[in-house]
Amino acid sequence: LYTGAAIPATLGLMKVFLVEDAPLLRERLVALIASVGASTVGHAEGAREAIDGILASGPDAVVLDLHLKEGNGFEVLRAVRKTAPAVAFFVLTNHPHEGYRASAERLGARGFYDKSSEFDKLRDALAAAAA
Repeated sequence: LYTGAAIPATLGLMKVFLVEDAPLLRERLVALIASVGASTVGHAEGAREAIDGILASGPDAVVLDLHLKEGNGFEVLRAVRKTAPAVAFFVLTNHPHEGYRASAERLGARGFYDKSSEFDKLRDALAAAAA
């Protein structure tokens, strides 16, 4: 569901692409992104859609779920990092296993956060990236 650029890049806001398949959580994350002075430039629910949307919208950062409707976040990380290595990835997952964390970091994720307890840490990381 790539929706295109919501805020023109000329405003100087950090642009964030959101990859999350749960609508209510997606709404919460859009609000969190706005709260740090960043703009959401699009979102996707599946891996292929996410890759296409990220590459088309040119975000500064991506908030990425690992478990998607089709594919997974590791596929997204691998594909985008090859083409757009400067994009900062922040993984937010219900599966905060150390093996997943290590894989995400090895693929270039800047942060790895548990959906059940680390929204404040994600917000702080996004705020630091936006500064």
